[in-house]
Amino acid sequence: MNAPIKSSARRSFLKTSTGLVVGFSWAALIPAQSTLELPGSLKPNPKIDSWLHIESTGNVTVYPGKVEFGQGITTALQQIVADELDIDFKRVKMMPTQTNTSPNEGVTSGSQSIEYGGIALRYACAQARGTLLEKAAVQLGSSISDLSIVNGMITAPNGKSVSYGQLVEPNLLRQTANLKHSPKIPSRLKVIGQSIQRIDIPAKVSGGVAYIQDFKMAGMVHARVIRPAGPRAKLLSFDAARIKSLPGVLAVIQDGSFLAVVAEREEQAINAKNIGATLAKWELKNDLPTSMNAWYERMKSAKSEDTIHAEKKATVNPAIKTLSAEFKKPFIAHASIGPSCAIAQMKDDTLTVWTHNQGVYPLQKDLIKVFNMPAEKIVCIHAEGSGMYGHNGADDVALDAAIIAKALPNRPIRLQWMRDDEFKWEPYNSAMIIQIKASLDRDGKIVDWNHEIWSNSHSTRPGDATGNNLLASWYLEKPHTPSPVNNVPLPAGGTHRNAIPLYVFPNQKITNHLLQEVPVRISALRTLGAIGNVFALESMMDELAKVAGQDPLQFRLNHLEDQRAKDVLIQVAEMAKWDPKKLRSKKSGQLSGRGISFAKYKNLSVYVAVVADVLIDPKTGKIRVTHLFCAGDAGLIINPDGLKNQLEGGLIQAVSWTLHESIRFDQHEMKTESWAEYPILRFEELPVVEVELINRPTEKSLGSGEGTNGPAAAAIANALAHAVGNRLYELPFLPEKVKSIIS
Repeated sequence: MNAPIKSSARRSFLKTSTGLVVGFSWAALIPAQSTLELPGSLKPNPKIDSWLHIESTGNVTVYPGKVEFGQGITTALQQIVADELDIDFKRVKMMPTQTNTSPNEGVTSGSQSIEYGGIALRYACAQARGTLLEKAAVQLGSSISDLSIVNGMITAPNGKSVSYGQLVEPNLLRQTANLKHSPKIPSRLKVIGQSIQRIDIPAKVSGGVAYIQDFKMAGMVHARVIRPAGPRAKLLSFDAARIKSLPGVLAVIQDGSFLAVVAEREEQAINAKNIGATLAKWELKNDLPTSMNAWYERMKSAKSEDTIHAEKKATVNPAIKTLSAEFKKPFIAHASIGPSCAIAQMKDDTLTVWTHNQGVYPLQKDLIKVFNMPAEKIVCIHAEGSGMYGHNGADDVALDAAIIAKALPNRPIRLQWMRDDEFKWEPYNSAMIIQIKASLDRDGKIVDWNHEIWSNSHSTRPGDATGNNLLASWYLEKPHTPSPVNNVPLPAGGTHRNAIPLYVFPNQKITNHLLQEVPVRISALRTLGAIGNVFALESMMDELAKVAGQDPLQFRLNHLEDQRAKDVLIQVAEMAKWDPKKLRSKKSGQLSGRGISFAKYKNLSVYVAVVADVLIDPKTGKIRVTHLFCAGDAGLIINPDGLKNQLEGGLIQAVSWTLHESIRFDQHEMKTESWAEYPILRFEELPVVEVELINRPTEKSLGSGEGTNGPAAAAIANALAHAVGNRLYELPFLPEKVKSIIS
């Protein structure tokens, strides 16, 4: 196993504030790979000048297709460019992702930014560097292999040199990717692998303009949307004249059942919205399930598209023990701390939208459908927002603002959702039911595994070929319809993400029931179906280990062949000082438990193992997660601190999901509209978190932003089961549920 990166080692990566300057010899490259397929996002975006531009000063401007929303990706991509071009980190300028300049990398999701966008940028920069060296070799009268680069200055053995700025010309990088020039070998990397401080943090901690919610533009006015109590309602009447008479109100915008108010100041728009809500008369559908339990009861009989995956059959030892269990996960919200916001302006026949969504090109595609405008007349520009990790209300508020901007041209329209807008109208992560049936042989090995899933789609993002997935489009006078129900295909998967075990079972069958009936609005939330599948799969692994009379850690190792999977489990066990004889105890009248879990996210990305320690008050049933240990392997690490941040964030979010979060509704409306109805993890509940990274410089970088959520939830579930002697099979683990199983 490669040595883990610990805190002291990580600190050694930090350099002085004067900037990171790197140099390298052109001879130190991996062999050219011209016969290989273009990697990552370079394949659909092969033009080198669509990724970067070298200025006459020698500085580099980068046009990333992946967006920043708190995961630190901008810093990591900037590191890649600085390293591959041998230029000071501070001489690289990262531009906002926008539809008229950036490569189309679709949606920033699925932990793909480094794995797809980062590798594309590495190869684009390698080709740019090779092109500069070829030109410099001619100008300096030297062979390429004898040239060296330090901070954008190319030097020959005779001392003659030329800068990037002196070599650059307008069409220099107007070329198609050809893999003639390859990225550096690991031993030559200088900036990649360093914990450079994130460039997005200073404004966030200093009160600066960090988010789109902070933007101010000349002539900007403020808007709010008035919505019904429940989905699919129809507007019957509205007293627009009364609202127009209110102070500061500039306009009332009505298009079918879409209703909005515009005012000079934000508090005036809020006042108009609140009064307008009392004047609007709606016809409600009243077609929601009466409760979460009622939907659980309906899920198995609801119309579904059924598929079987990863089926294996083999002759093995006979089974001597079979276990079966049913696991449930409710609808959960993104619960973004900052409600969604957008700014739109219609000027000179061009609609510009500033958005904190995760995909400017897919949003543009659905805006084109609404407004019937050519693509070049709709420009979507990304600006970071406060809260994301999935498809929340950011795309919807962009259309809200755009509708108003079309009606009121020239002035920038700022539309800020309110807390109740966010909770009641954003798409949720789908509820899931998962049944697992597994059998052991006399040697304690799993010989048969059946995993069955009932779930709605986990992605209804904008940009589908048919339909329109923007909320307001369904309420217009000429309404659009949502896209047909579909699933993110394997190997990444949506409902079945991480349902196929990485463990080796001779007989297995994964059955997926994609539900066609959509009771509430659902779409992508961090991990998609992986949170439910890993929770169920890893809980069952613990139950089987118990029946087999084996250490849960060793039981997992016995069913793995992937050495990297074994390595993270061994590493986390060392971190936590794992002892199978000490998984349950009592401390000061409280029940203590410890659990372990593992997953390779999507079976494609980061390897993660987690150990959780919990304390349970037997009188109240309240759980406290006291400690989380995590080992992660994401291949070549670009920024150790950034990767660690991602794994830590997923761990903490999983604690909140596991202990607290669930959407409430009745037949008429969504009942969750404030933090009172949707409690999340509080600061006093935070566990101690320890993360160690296994760096593998010769392996490709793997996506990591969503890798810890599932294993953390499962580790907590297993710790709870050890502490109280019984298992909970339904998330979240509310105190009343826990109290009911304490033995």
